[in-house]
Amino acid sequence: MDLQMLADSFHEAACILSVQKNPDGSCGEIRIAAVNDAYRFPLEHPVAPGTGEPVFCPFVPDSLYDKYIPKDRAFEDTCFRSAVGKQQIHSVVHVNNIDMWFDVVVLPLECDEQDKCYCIYSTHPCKLDEIDFSNVELSGITEDVLKTCIRLHDTNDFEQTMKEVITDIRLLCDAAVCTIMLVDTSSGTCAVLATNIKEGCNIKRVTQFVNFYDIAMSWIDTIGDSGCLVIKDEKDMEYISRVNNPWYLTLEEAGVDSVVMFPLRYNGDLLGFIWATNFNTSNALRIKETLELSTYFISSEVANYKMMKRLEHISYTDLLTGVLNRNAMNNKVSDFVTSSDDNTEPFGIVFTDLNGLKRVNDSDGHFAGDLLLKKAAILLQEVFSGDEIFRAGGDEFMMIVSGSTEQEFEKKIQTLRDKANDPENVCFAIGSYYDANGRDIRRAMHIADEQMYKDKENYYKLHPERKHR
Repeated sequence: MDLQMLADSFHEAACILSVQKNPDGSCGEIRIAAVNDAYRFPLEHPVAPGTGEPVFCPFVPDSLYDKYIPKDRAFEDTCFRSAVGKQQIHSVVHVNNIDMWFDVVVLPLECDEQDKCYCIYSTHPCKLDEIDFSNVELSGITEDVLKTCIRLHDTNDFEQTMKEVITDIRLLCDAAVCTIMLVDTSSGTCAVLATNIKEGCNIKRVTQFVNFYDIAMSWIDTIGDSGCLVIKDEKDMEYISRVNNPWYLTLEEAGVDSVVMFPLRYNGDLLGFIWATNFNTSNALRIKETLELSTYFISSEVANYKMMKRLEHISYTDLLTGVLNRNAMNNKVSDFVTSSDDNTEPFGIVFTDLNGLKRVNDSDGHFAGDLLLKKAAILLQEVFSGDEIFRAGGDEFMMIVSGSTEQEFEKKIQTLRDKANDPENVCFAIGSYYDANGRDIRRAMHIADEQMYKDKENYYKLHPERKHR
């Protein structure tokens, strides 16, 4: 058979691939036997890793595919299933580094040479809404993806919806664990947004490893430009042990046999990852296709969620001190009042007024006054770590202390008095009230505020020279 003539007969970009079948029945080398003109240009001008710039790499027939295309276990599995398994495959692929979708058709060829089998791989760049999902290979996938989209669109509680989505995905994958994890590369942190674990599962989760942020960051290079990672057998695990041995060791320790993973990206920015471990590998293609499409929509919603969180942080944060601002305090109090009938947990209110701020502003300037306010906020965060701290305005701060006994609350107040009693530095007038019934926050605030002003009067009696109001 003239393979080049066959490739040239395709209108869409196409290449013919040879797939070596190993004696044990596994996939061996995959080579590109021929390409048509539509496929030749993108093949010969791959994007150089790290630069984003295309480089010229002339095509040589019968070359290993990863000379031109990033090594991709999912791609290899697709080629093997078509060439060796003689399956016709219709797939969709999202390429992250160029943010494009491709409608992919892979057809088996009847020109095998002993242990070498052939298939033709054809791709067509398209928009997501142009993809034909009526193909038998994709039946059911659109329903699964549509279910995810409907959940995301109709939600008023993003985090709860993500828990429901990840539960649906775990059940679809028949996996032991399914997780969405967000990463913040600016702070070097990551956190699980949602996870679902099969009952009785004893897999050690990635978050149980002390260096799990570093582990997560290592996935980027392992996934590469392929956009996903599918580990479904011992051969795939051997590959991971070669290219990312530290992660392989954690997988081995955790008791993981298989993983399907996608990065969450939006406009080129890494938001996090979604993965399923110990999934049903016999259904790998459908799982990959469903997750590939679902991840596209999940990424968009996560990006919007993170943007709203940033806006909320800005609108609720005092930009000078970094604690919560008066707007956040008013909303918190309003929510507290609205739910007062259901409140039974005790809480404490603390009001503080920074003594001597006006004197510092007048004598040393507002820069010195701002510095004093920052020091005051840092001290409050040390004493009330884990509690809500608000800058009520000017030199006043308010704390809401929950989950503490009255004795623990009073201990915090005494600690604050001990630490903030330096007239030459941070010195607070303090008022507090503990509500053992957890119901009337406005009354608690009123009593704490009155106590604070009495404390301030006593301060100026002791230091009349500092009374510059």
